[in-house]
Amino acid sequence: MATEQALILASGSPRRVELLAQARIEPARLLPMDIDETPKRSENPRTLAQRLAREKAEAAFAVVRADEELKGGWVLAADTVVAVGRRILPKAEFEADAFSCLNLLSGRAHWVYTGVTLIAPSGHTRSRIVETKVRFKRLSNAEIDAYVQSGEWRGKAGGYGIQGIAGAFVQKLAGSYTSVVGLPLTETLQLLDGEGFDIRRGWKEG
Repeated sequence: MATEQALILASGSPRRVELLAQARIEPARLLPMDIDETPKRSENPRTLAQRLAREKAEAAFAVVRADEELKGGWVLAADTVVAVGRRILPKAEFEADAFSCLNLLSGRAHWVYTGVTLIAPSGHTRSRIVETKVRFKRLSNAEIDAYVQSGEWRGKAGGYGIQGIAGAFVQKLAGSYTSVVGLPLTETLQLLDGEGFDIRRGWKEG
């Protein structure tokens, strides 16, 4: 392996990079995978998050295995799905998406599912799914309008990012905050540790 203990993150998400940085883990490479994220017919939100994380990891692992510089690295992928009941909310790309999501989430509870898949250098695959229940306060039209103008919703599942302004909308959260941000840190470190990645290497001072 050219780079000792290389972690390849199959994502371009700055939020996931920041969460790993909290544990002093820096990916050797960001390798986002462009896959079809359309839910299959009758696919539930939990299964969708698991499947997309696995497919992203497998696609990235195929690239890593063929690259001499990256070969021997651990591949990590995640996908977050926001749902109200069985209704899967989009990753908002347009203002209309954001308005629709926020109006639906206003004053009610929703579920956030984050699937995580790790493929070790050996090819062994481990996955976890983390479920978190989030309740929003009732949002006024002025709050929704202003949030949409902020642009923070763009590209985010459910049309919001909990680590930004929308954190003020949350009345109650049961589960993993870091999962809602985009990567359940406790479970991710457990997966890495279980596959021989030294998660504590960067914890020493200096």
